[in-house]
Amino acid sequence: MTLAGLRQRLREQLAGGESPALDTDVLLCHVLGKPRSFLLAWPEYQPTPAELDRLAALVARRQRGEPVAHLTGVREFWSLELEVSPDTLIPRPDTELMVEAALARLPAAPATLVDLGTGTGAIALALKSERPADTVLAVEFNPQAAALARRNSERMELDIEVREGCWFDPLAGLHFDMILSNPPYIDAADPHLQSGDVRFEPVSALVAEQQGMADLRQLIAEAPRHLVAGGWLLLEHGWQQGAGVRNDFTAGGYRQVETLRDYGGQERITLGQWPGRQDAEEQGK
Repeated sequence: MTLAGLRQRLREQLAGGESPALDTDVLLCHVLGKPRSFLLAWPEYQPTPAELDRLAALVARRQRGEPVAHLTGVREFWSLELEVSPDTLIPRPDTELMVEAALARLPAAPATLVDLGTGTGAIALALKSERPADTVLAVEFNPQAAALARRNSERMELDIEVREGCWFDPLAGLHFDMILSNPPYIDAADPHLQSGDVRFEPVSALVAEQQGMADLRQLIAEAPRHLVAGGWLLLEHGWQQGAGVRNDFTAGGYRQVETLRDYGGQERITLGQWPGRQDAEEQGK
């Protein structure tokens, strides 16, 4: 069978998914070891029996719902090819909004940043790639995920320090110009946990208590002890949590509190600037 015919057949086989055309091309490129342009330039190419067998196995797994990123072992984020695994969340395109927001607010001079719950290291590595003079730390509770983030850092030659621990525990005495996190924020009762890629991702990275707000509230409350005056906290959250997160930021003494919408128009990133304890106390008077 020619590549053109195979491509059409695979799209039909994967029609039950969210993006059958994209999934087809990603799997074909992965098996053939070719760029996507090859699929267009060489429609008459006939895959080998070994390539067809490997492709059939991957398509069967995709039909059972496994994420394409787990099938290929990689996911692109901010033009970086990240190694991924079932130990971490798969980086989403909407999270690139946090990188954009961070770059717009960081000072021109070299800064010190930390990404809490780094997973693959996506946010930390994206920022290091754009600001090589910055000191970038990353914290991860899961040892396997921390090891994965270190591998991504080493492979890309982007020097970030990955520390293991829960939120701020490994950061005693340290202060940052910016703290970023994409923490667990899904309610355990959310029916979406039973569908799509999240079925194959670690629950500990998805679900939080208090209807998904527990970790967000902890980060908002504890971040001021680790922010310099004028430092920023940026948090990703669920599309219905924007108002609650803004209220917690404001009640916590942050200023310039704002929620940014993702590429689908949903509230996704809330951020605020820590004014410094004296200024915060004066604001509260």
